[in-house]
Amino acid sequence: MIRVALAAAAAAGVLGCASASAPIPVPPGGSIAVEALTALEFQRQAEDFYGRLIKRRFNALETFNDDFLRDHFRTPDGFFDYYAGLATALQEAHFSKSRPSYVGVEEFLFETPNTVRVQVRYQGQDSRPLRGLFKVDLILSDTWVLADRAWSITPGRL
Repeated sequence: MIRVALAAAAAAGVLGCASASAPIPVPPGGSIAVEALTALEFQRQAEDFYGRLIKRRFNALETFNDDFLRDHFRTPDGFFDYYAGLATALQEAHFSKSRPSYVGVEEFLFETPNTVRVQVRYQGQDSRPLRGLFKVDLILSDTWVLADRAWSITPGRL
């Protein structure tokens, strides 16, 4: 009987941590449609970037010094702001070892031909005591900008 109660509590805890994401709010000027090739090229680049974040520790120099990640920002300060914001968000969401086990693009929306808003889901193990079997879920939004024929992330300021 106790095992059944513990299993039910564990299942409820796991299901309780799952959060449905809302669609990205449409900007005041609306969104635009782009050519399929443009959308697919952007999607590939975004998925390459976010895929590189899976199972990476955000409280480690190895991740901070990753040139591939840095290449997705126009300035070093932009990367520093983004990295600090993401590391803080993962810490505050109680990601074990500040490491997401899953990172995926949920949705992206072209605001202009050169600006895309991306909604990203991060999932990982809960770092809090007695919750190690549970997952934590975090949904963040990034803005990508096309300049000089290259997409880069424009972080918000902390």
